[in-house]
Amino acid sequence: MLVGVSVAVIAAAFVALVVYLIKTLLAAKESLEKTTQTLQEIQKTVDELGYEVKQVVREANDITRDVRHKMQQIDPVMESVKHLGEALSEITLAAKQASAAFMHKFKLGTERVRIKRPSPLRAAPADSEERMIEAYASAYGTRGKKKKDAGWMKWGDLAVSVWQKFRHE
Repeated sequence: MLVGVSVAVIAAAFVALVVYLIKTLLAAKESLEKTTQTLQEIQKTVDELGYEVKQVVREANDITRDVRHKMQQIDPVMESVKHLGEALSEITLAAKQASAAFMHKFKLGTERVRIKRPSPLRAAPADSEERMIEAYASAYGTRGKKKKDAGWMKWGDLAVSVWQKFRHE
């Protein structure tokens, strides 16, 4: 009878173990089903986001192409503005140098006029502008001309254009 009781206890323990394993396996199955469902939802979300990301990348590429195209169109304008700035800088420098040379010559001319005594036969000019013209004319021997020929400006323009061509080649 001991063997019968032992077998009954072993059978009861085995049944309890099987029941416990079945409950554990059912719980594991339920967890795996929830995990599978969550993974499917995540996959669906990733697919949707992937599509949206592709759309954003396509739009960004289109915008980049458009910006690159517009920049290529603006490049010649910017290059022209750069050259214009350089030319204006050179013209300003040439004008400054010409002005300084003119003023230096003018100052030397007025100093010569001060040293010379006016001839008593001539009447003195009435206003300051006429006196300045008369002083310039007496210093440079251009009496009768009110404005001197602007040939130096032509030479300056020629020098600037030659300089620009020399720099760009």
